[in-house]
Amino acid sequence: TDRKKFHTAPVGQVFRLRPFHVLVATGGGYAGYRKYEDYKLEQLEKRGIEVPVRLASEWEVALYKSVPTRLLSRAWGRLNQVELPTWLRKPVYSLYIWTFGVNMKEAAVEDLHHYRNLSEFFRRKLKPQARPVCCVHSVISPSDGKILNFGQVKNCEVEQVKGVTYSLESFLGPRISTEEMHFSQAPPGNSFQQQLVTKEGNELYHCVIYLAPGDYHCFHSPTDWTVSHRRHFPGSLMSVNPGVARWIKELFCHNERVVLTGDWKHGFFSLTAVGATNVGSIRIYFDQDLHTNSPSYSKGSYNDFSFISNNNKEGIPMRKGEHLGEFNLGSTIVLIFEAPKDFKFNLKAGQKIRFGEALGSL
Repeated sequence: TDRKKFHTAPVGQVFRLRPFHVLVATGGGYAGYRKYEDYKLEQLEKRGIEVPVRLASEWEVALYKSVPTRLLSRAWGRLNQVELPTWLRKPVYSLYIWTFGVNMKEAAVEDLHHYRNLSEFFRRKLKPQARPVCCVHSVISPSDGKILNFGQVKNCEVEQVKGVTYSLESFLGPRISTEEMHFSQAPPGNSFQQQLVTKEGNELYHCVIYLAPGDYHCFHSPTDWTVSHRRHFPGSLMSVNPGVARWIKELFCHNERVVLTGDWKHGFFSLTAVGATNVGSIRIYFDQDLHTNSPSYSKGSYNDFSFISNNNKEGIPMRKGEHLGEFNLGSTIVLIFEAPKDFKFNLKAGQKIRFGEALGSL
């Protein structure tokens, strides 16, 4: 009789499912399942077993997109800015170094206590001698990473990994007006790919470089060229690791990205920084107006900005190896450029590469 009385609410009031919670739980669970599948594929590849391509269906892509990756990426970005107590810095950074195999001997500052927060640690500079820039070859790797694919662009399609393609026009967006470019436009009846090729006898080439979380996060100019235009595509922030790139067709067209276009000595040249989960922040050093991963955006929209003005008729000149931008975490860089038919890549698909090493030359 002395027992306390407990007043309970109906189960429906205590545990009320909302559509958002269902989407997050379902999408998050499926994303975890995909991570496990990716791990199994990586193990098969290490054993030299060819993995058949299985593309995601529309409902699988929609389910993956239901995960609030943009919100999570903004939260991750804010967490990166939190200053860590001095006593906590070494344990936190050491765990990251051990997990992703970071080589701190290459860092300009090796003392882990120097980095006040995760953002500073991710953006650490390298010792000048750590990445010598190749002077012999005309195009170098703009970053550390893994070569996913490279070669000629054919039939207006680009390979993100072997056997999985995406549309060149969907990726770059509509052709930029000739007023913002230094070269003449091809006849309007030609395909989008032919319109990008400005000199007779040239071909269009591409190269895809995946930056893992443990790689050096900054990227540099891959050649001597002039940047005349920036196009920013807001979008999803799905993972871009090789397993997901093999699974989702046109993954790079779904994700947020920043396309820099201009010209080099052989004609058209472009570098695209593709965002990914926890990599909503893409920074271009000379572009103060660029703001990525904004809370709201219209699907399929993009923002254009020209670096050519009345005061600057040429655009932004970039020298080979010059600092260009940075990611918060690992992501992907896609190069699409015009070159003569005798241009040759000095690469193998799947190989590791470091900033400054040769990609190809004439």
